[in-house]
Amino acid sequence: MATRLSFAAAGDSFITRRLPSVEDASFRRLAEFLQRADVRFTNLEVTVHNREGVPSALSGGTWAAAHPEVLRDLKAYGFNLVAWANNHTLDYLYEGLHATKRHLDQFGFVHAGVGQNLAEASEVKYLETVNGRVALIAATSTFHEFWAAGEQRPDMIGRPGVNPLRYRVEHRISEERMRQLQEIADIVEINAEDKLLQKEGFVVDPDSDAFRFGKYTFKIGPVEGRKTFPHQSDMTRILSRIREAKRQADIVLVSIHAHEMKGEAKDQPADFLVEFSRKCIDEGAHGVIGHGPHIVRGVEIYKGRPIFYSLGNFIFQNDSVSHLPADFYEKYGMGHDDNVADALDKRSHNNTKGLGAAPKVWSSVIPYWVMEDGNLKELHLYPIDLGFGQPRYRRGWPELSEKTEVLKNLQALSLPFGTEIIIGQGVGKVVL
Repeated sequence: MATRLSFAAAGDSFITRRLPSVEDASFRRLAEFLQRADVRFTNLEVTVHNREGVPSALSGGTWAAAHPEVLRDLKAYGFNLVAWANNHTLDYLYEGLHATKRHLDQFGFVHAGVGQNLAEASEVKYLETVNGRVALIAATSTFHEFWAAGEQRPDMIGRPGVNPLRYRVEHRISEERMRQLQEIADIVEINAEDKLLQKEGFVVDPDSDAFRFGKYTFKIGPVEGRKTFPHQSDMTRILSRIREAKRQADIVLVSIHAHEMKGEAKDQPADFLVEFSRKCIDEGAHGVIGHGPHIVRGVEIYKGRPIFYSLGNFIFQNDSVSHLPADFYEKYGMGHDDNVADALDKRSHNNTKGLGAAPKVWSSVIPYWVMEDGNLKELHLYPIDLGFGQPRYRRGWPELSEKTEVLKNLQALSLPFGTEIIIGQGVGKVVL
């Protein structure tokens, strides 16, 4: 008998407020839509705890924390599969991480991407549905270095953190520019400390074909520009998990949280993300779900399987966090007499710049697709609106929308990947 599974995926759920009512008509319409699918996915982009977490010296941008009861609201929408490896996972260090895991377990979510050590963070998690078993592997390429989970050894415990997908950056320049760059490096002594650390054994000698200029790597090449590549050991680890999962489940999904972009184009995925996503499909994944930049990116149907390079936002309430550490205030030259509202006004220049003033942040899509025996049978894209222009304490809740602007944008972004989207009656249909 054929295995037929349906999927609905939402992007980032940056939720910091409670739902006003589960009886609201717009909520019920969206929740009923999501619950048509066997598998309902979102990325949780906040830590959830009762402020027992200690704020990190570095955050994902906003120190993201919410009361654990917000998980009840995500449950009300119908989500049953959650990734939470992202650039906010350790905003409140290990206490915040442990509390978030505890509350996700209490609310019965299948969740992936974070753990007590690297093995647990990269572990495959399984969702049991009446129509089949689904595996989830979650990772992030956007994180502070110390947030990566550490590998356990026979003689040393591992480190809690996220499942990392690091990447390597190469800058290709001409032979003449390389000579000039090396002269500049000698004059300003930008590599002096690094050279000493290499001599003392604290830094591994760099690639002999490359030249380090501070923290940047340059190589001579006929085509000048910037290129990114997935980190080999991280790629190998994630692909091995896919190989495991495809023998244990009907469908394998990979979640990747990535802010990295192509040049200055935020709506274009970095080179390493395209390579990573395609290799995941090559290895046996049935879909790659991307999120992170808070706007949509193109859709690719690669070898008959979907890659969503970014689904944008589902819930976005980063401007209604209740508390922020001193580091946030100090960044904007503020002191103890200032409050959260003052700090958010300062960051946004009174709501005239930043994410709150960017219309594309506040509209997104939810893909709904069906797979039969691992083959993609249909894929539709449904627009959602998050309330651009409303006061920051109101905007951020999603509603199904009939506005087609986001679909037209996604249509244009997907075309370079060879994906055709037909728009009709407020829904996008991907031509398979």
